[in-house]
Amino acid sequence: MEQFSNIGIIDSVEPMGLVDGPGIRFVVFLKQCKLRCLYCHNPETWTCNEGTSITSEELLKRIHKYHNYYKDGGVTFSGGECLLQKEFLIDSLKKCKMINLHTAIDTAGVGIGGYEEILKYTDLVILDIKAYTEDLYKKITGSNMDEFNRFLEALNKSGKDVWLRQVIVPGINDTEEYILGLKEYIKKVKNVKKVELLPYHLYGVPKYEKLGIKYPLEGVPAMDIDRCKKLQELLNA
Repeated sequence: MEQFSNIGIIDSVEPMGLVDGPGIRFVVFLKQCKLRCLYCHNPETWTCNEGTSITSEELLKRIHKYHNYYKDGGVTFSGGECLLQKEFLIDSLKKCKMINLHTAIDTAGVGIGGYEEILKYTDLVILDIKAYTEDLYKKITGSNMDEFNRFLEALNKSGKDVWLRQVIVPGINDTEEYILGLKEYIKKVKNVKKVELLPYHLYGVPKYEKLGIKYPLEGVPAMDIDRCKKLQELLNA
């Protein structure tokens, strides 16, 4: 996708997000993603089709309308995969920092490089860990871990705060053995402030039906919330 530095393709925005970083957030959902995760609930963001073009200046004007709400919050760039629109992301992050807004990126860590520059203007990284072993990562995402590992190396060097998230899916990674392995793996990640296990849900299924795409986890039930809480307790212990 050819892209000028100040033009991005977005799917939508959420001016009053409450779960995408600390405080009240203006959340920008960018289009495009390389991964095809089995449990993805936003297949409409995979490509730039039917996206909305916006300049970083236009985006900042929209953010500024709600500026007073973000005293203890800020702006979060999500997706799709925000790292894939590198130039637009960097330009937008710079503009947010110019008006002293807290910035976060919600990412799976699979972009196209430029990570050091992106992280320079990022206060918090919300990192989605798909899996910590090469085989399971490939099974879940359809890709190898090479690009994720490159991002993780840059993240560790950056010294930025990190929230880690892991979706827990019945029959795939809902065992105590997996969680104990995850607990060891995350010791490799620096400045981790929070680790969240997210229960797999079925909210995205109607989107696949609408798009005419076969749902990869057809027949797999939603993750039991109480079981997920028990695994979170094991992780925190």
